[in-house]
Order: sequence, then structure tokens, then C-alpha cells
Amino acid sequence: MNVATPIIAEVTPAKRKIGHNSVGHTVCPHDCPSACALDVDLTADGRIGRVRGSADNSYTAGVICAKVARYSERIYHPDRLMVPTRRIGRKGEGAWQEISWEAALDEVADAFVKAEARHGSEAVWPYFYAGTMGQVQRDSIERLRHAKKYSGFFGTICTNMAWTGYVMGTGALRGPDPREMAKSDCVVIWGTNAVSTQVNVMTHAIRARKERGAKIVVIDIYDNPTMKQADIALTVRPGTDAALACAVMHIAFRDGYADRSYMDLFADDPVGLEAHLKTRTPEWASAITGLSVAEIEKFARLVGTTKRTFFRLGYGFARQRNGTVAMHAALSIATVLGSWQYEGGGAFHNNGQIFRLDKSELMGTAYKDPDIRMLDQSQIGRVLTGDAEALRHRGPVTAMLIQNTNPMNVAPEQRLVRQGFMRDDLFVAVHEQFMTDTAQVADIVLPATMFLEHDDLYRAGGQQHILLGPKVTEPPPTVRTNLFVIEELAKRLGVDHFPGFGLDERQHIDKILQASGWGSYDELKRDRWIDAQPDFETAHYIRGFGYPDGKFRFSPDWKNGPSPDKPPANVGPQGPYAQLPRFPDQVDVIEVADAEHPFRLATSPARSFLNSSFSETKSSYEREGRPEVMIEPTDAARLGIVDGDVVRLGNQRGEVRLHARLVPGARPGVLIAEGLWPNSKHLDGEGINVLTGADAVAPYGGAAFHDNKVWLRKDAA
Repeated sequence: MNVATPIIAEVTPAKRKIGHNSVGHTVCPHDCPSACALDVDLTADGRIGRVRGSADNSYTAGVICAKVARYSERIYHPDRLMVPTRRIGRKGEGAWQEISWEAALDEVADAFVKAEARHGSEAVWPYFYAGTMGQVQRDSIERLRHAKKYSGFFGTICTNMAWTGYVMGTGALRGPDPREMAKSDCVVIWGTNAVSTQVNVMTHAIRARKERGAKIVVIDIYDNPTMKQADIALTVRPGTDAALACAVMHIAFRDGYADRSYMDLFADDPVGLEAHLKTRTPEWASAITGLSVAEIEKFARLVGTTKRTFFRLGYGFARQRNGTVAMHAALSIATVLGSWQYEGGGAFHNNGQIFRLDKSELMGTAYKDPDIRMLDQSQIGRVLTGDAEALRHRGPVTAMLIQNTNPMNVAPEQRLVRQGFMRDDLFVAVHEQFMTDTAQVADIVLPATMFLEHDDLYRAGGQQHILLGPKVTEPPPTVRTNLFVIEELAKRLGVDHFPGFGLDERQHIDKILQASGWGSYDELKRDRWIDAQPDFETAHYIRGFGYPDGKFRFSPDWKNGPSPDKPPANVGPQGPYAQLPRFPDQVDVIEVADAEHPFRLATSPARSFLNSSFSETKSSYEREGRPEVMIEPTDAARLGIVDGDVVRLGNQRGEVRLHARLVPGARPGVLIAEGLWPNSKHLDGEGINVLTGADAVAPYGGAAFHDNKVWLRKDAA
């Protein structure tokens, strides 16, 4: 299991004294569905000590991941950015001059004004993402964007395929209470390495095993830490999850596990689905997935005979070019079996819809211009290198403000990304905590607070709480919040009179809560969180699914159907959406291995990192070791590769060098590179995302990070 803080017995009040010390309460802000409630030990002089999961939060249940438990290592890191700096050498050379906050913000605003004067307001592209999941610190940048008519930001790196596939079936982004995993008789963890990335999932699944004798099934593409916790571990080839799901449903119809009376009431076309699945046999799926027929039959029999089966559907298996279809197919099993009817049953992915947070004033949506172009986050390399389609056939981007993300490391098509950032005519301001790969190529670098040093509001997609994350320690005097930067730029750019500006964090939080019907800031401060989980009937769709007719869609409208990530009308459906199947099916729009590229590469998350966060802390990078690629031993032997060799991986986008690690738990022909490591930690200064593509995934966009065909050879050097 994950190295994590233990469940503590006592319930902590708002602030508990420990001798001369005390305990503060806040929320983990990082890009993770768990949004853990935290208890933070504070010394008498206000410094943080140990960070623990809150025992009195029913989802966090006293357990957090090891990397957050060691947060003092990050907040007091000697390399943390502390003062604003201006680049004085060539981009990327690392020559910096310390400047004042006033001068830095003046230069940023001046660069934006000049960019707009030359090419129009769309020449400025505010770029951000989920380095913090705090609503105020993350989303205030949108208010500045809308006020100034800067280029829009279409976020595509994370959720598009998974959320779209789920909502295409259910009509809503919500599901059973995730705490119900503890009440299940079978927990299916599909496409998420929860031990490494969502430890709380394991908390509740293990409880079901201990208290109910529940079976845990894990479906993934290699033998990761979560697979080692499984009673049944199913290792599929990347991009073949839909084939497994179809075979399970075929068996359910064949062997009488399908709940026909349930489907007659709550599904759109069960007759059509059954007819479609007639040829989707276990033998058919075995040839595609690499699983044996016996493995498929055993899994189908287990879930078919276990009414309380909880399908916990992750993001990983959706990060393929057929990922939307794969999510929908896996989700459909719960409807065929009627699992939704039972406590501890159904299918859960994300609870995003239940929170109903009204952020219109925070984000300035009242003055959003629908004619302003929306640029794809994942295609930043294409945008910055002048690709006409990526630019929506409009002018160039010549100025950027970047908060909460590190595109020089995390974005696909890294060689294009680097080429774009190295343009002499591109001005970039980066607001960051460390000198990331992106900060290294900036013109102005601004030091940012960490979550323990400011107030914010959080909502937990992987659970059901709205949580207050108050400041528990004072920041260094020379660093500033995201909100501060947005407010100061608004003043310099002449839009600070627009609604939403001029408020501090607590005022924003109070307005959001009151506008959303969740009370007030003071009430949330008193209670620490709000349990927003809807009643059983709503969560389990007992009164019908989210479509007007209440029917689950086995046959969704891939072109016009609902999604929280639906592109704006001026972008429209993306990718080869016309090839998506009418019913759940295996659809081969993935990068299929071929003679020139015989391997499939997935860039899975590392246990001690979170995207590019925590890679700067000593304990994390020492635990991870170095950038490596996992190779199945028979593949390695065939290529004359031994453990520790330097190897090259490549495709049409470029090539990288890293060390080989032989592991027996992957399918032959499958390579795994866990990360993300900073580019500088790789042998040639280029990271694994050199090999990943930015082509939009059907139907509503997204980046297929785990879907890459590559060649592999031993390095000749």
C-alpha cells in the first residue's frame, strides 16, 4: 500500500493545541480528484511541520499520499522562487536580474499593451491549468481574459475524453457516493493507479475487503502498485478497454446476468445493444486485449453475479484516441447489470455536477465575448509555431501570462513547444513557485505563494465535499498570490472597474457560496466542509438518468451529445468523430503499432510526482531514481537490452534517450515511462512528451498521452 499518514482516532476541533504548537486545517490543492482535508502541525513560530489527512472527514479518513505528508520539504525548499526576476540573457540561458514587484508588473502590462496594439487583443493568451485546484487562485485569470478580450483557453489536457464518455451515457457528471465503495461486494478499479495517485480510493476499497470480504478487481496496462493489491488483476493492451467491456456485456446477455427489466425502464436501446454484442465474444476480445478467454469469463461472472459491484472508473484508460468510447463502454456494464439499483453498486468517475458553484463574477463571464477565438491548451506547440488551424486562422500569439502549469514539460509535441517558446517576438511572464522548465524560458518570472499561505475554496471531483482551504502560515514577504497578480494587472490595463475586481479571496469565496446556495464564508469556516452528496435516488439515477427522457444512452450522439468539456460552437466537434461507433465497441483510431513503430508507449504517472509538481523535492526524486522506460523482459532480450542500458525511443515527433528498466508485469510490445521528470533530468535535456501527440481526440478534444507508437533500440553511444 501507499506510504501514507495513518488514520488518527481523535476528532480535531478548529484548532487543537499541542504544547506550544497547534494544528491548522486546510485542503490539498493539487491536481488530484481527492482534494484531501488536511491537518497541519504548526510550530510556535508559525512554521508547518507534519501534514496529515483529516480523520474527521469521511472521505479523506485520515489518509493522504506520502508526497503531501512531506510538504514542509517543498514549502521550505532552498530553491523556491522568492523575488521577481527579469531575463537578461538569451532565452533559456539562465541569466536573471532581480527587480521589484512594481517594475515586473509594469513590464508585463506594457508587453500586453504592445502586443494588442500590433496584432489585436487576441495576441495575448493567458494560459493556466490545475497546478492549484483552488477556485479563486486558479480561475481569476479568466476574469482578466474576458475583460481584455484576450484569446480564450480551451482546456484539453486532462478531462475531455473521460468526462465526455461518462456523460454521453448518464447525461450528468455525477454518480454513487464514492464512500459506498466500503459497502460494496466487488470494487472494480479500472484505469487508475489509485495506490499512487488516489490513495483514498484504496482506503474505502480495502475497507470493503476487510469488512465484507469484497473482491477487488484492477484493470490496467502494467503491473503497478494498485495491481498488486488486486484479487483479480487484468493486464490489457493499451487502447483495448472497450473490447473487454463489450465481451463482459456479451456474457451478461448470454448467461442471464443482464437485468432486462431494469434496462427496459432506464436504457435507450437494450435490444439494439444485445444484437450488436452478439459477435463481441470473449474469444474476439481475447485477441484484441491480450487477456485469456478464461480471465474474461471469470471477470464477467464475478460482476454478473455480484449485485453490489462498484465500478471506479479512472482517467488513465481514457487517455487514448478511443478513450471517450472506452469510458462509455466500461460505464455501460453497470447499466446492463442494473448495478445502479444497489448501495455499493453502480459506476463512478467524477462528481463535478453536484457542486453547482456559481463562479460567474469570479470569472467575469458576463463580459465574455463569444467571437473571441478559443485556443487549444494541448496544441500550444502548434499555436506558438504559427499553425494556421491551431490559431483558428487568425493572428499570432505574442504575449502570455502563465499560472499553475508548466507547458514546457507537460504539453505534448515538446519540440514544437520549445520552438515556439524560443521565439524572440514572444513575451512570456510566468508566475511560479520553482524555476520550472517553462519559467526558464520566460522574460519575467514572478514568485508565487503555496496553498498553505493563502485562502481558497475547493471542490472534490473524486468525492463529494466542498472544502475551505484557509491560510495556515504566513508566506515569505516577497511572494504573491495569483489573485494579487491578476488584480494588479487589471489596474495597469484599465479594467479594474469591471465587476469582480477589487475583492479579496474571502469576499470571492463568500460571493460564490451565497450565489450557489451553500451558505457563507463564515459558515464554511466554522464547518470546514460541506457534504454535497445528493440523496441515493439522485446519485444512483433511481428516478432516471440525466437526459430529459431519463434513459441511459447505449447509443449516444457523439457529434451533438452533452459534455462538461464540449468545445464552443466556433470550434465544434474534433478529431475523427464520424468513426465513433453507434454502440459500445472497439474502435481503432489509436496509434496502432506497425513495422516501423512496433511498440506502444504510455506515459503513466509516477508515485512520488504529481504531473510536474514534487519533482523538485529531494525525497520524491530519490524515491523515483531517474527517468526510465519499463520494458517487458522478452522484448528486451530480443533487442539485446539489459537492465540499466541507455535506450532510444522515437517516432515521427522526435526521439529521447533514457535508461531501461526490465519489468515482467507489462504486455510484450508495451512500454511504460512513468513521470513527469523535468526535461533537464533526461540524458539529452528533452522529456518524454517529445513523443506524445497533440492531435485532437474525438469528439470533443483532448490529448492522448498514453497512445503513442514508437520504435525502441539500444543506444549505440
